[in-house]
Amino acid sequence: MSTAEPESPAAPSSEAAATAIRKARGALSRYRVLAIVTGVMLLVLVVEMGIKYVLGMVVDVDPVMPFIAWVPFAHGWIYVVYLVTVADLWSKMRWGFGRLATMVLAGVVPVMSFVLERKIHAEAEAKLAALEERFGA
Repeated sequence: MSTAEPESPAAPSSEAAATAIRKARGALSRYRVLAIVTGVMLLVLVVEMGIKYVLGMVVDVDPVMPFIAWVPFAHGWIYVVYLVTVADLWSKMRWGFGRLATMVLAGVVPVMSFVLERKIHAEAEAKLAALEERFGA
């Protein structure tokens, strides 16, 4: 009979923990890139809307519109990809629904994605570092 205590079924092995941490770090990297790209595209969208609706009230902007008409569509598709990265990171980090809602909103509130990205990155790094220390991953 072995004197070593078996690992509890709920505790992941060191190898499983290392894999989960590696996947979470990958998700965090993808989220960071998409948060920045989404934030930039949202600011470009705000400028496009300003030209179209504000500047368009005082001058004729019709000649310029074909050059910037792509912006809402580009932001929309980039936002969809951003949502996928948010869901991926959120599920890997096992955060609550409030965090998910905040991250989703950050893609549609100008500048919020930049601020939240820094906060999310810092918290995720701290959590992953603690897990690495705990499991020796």
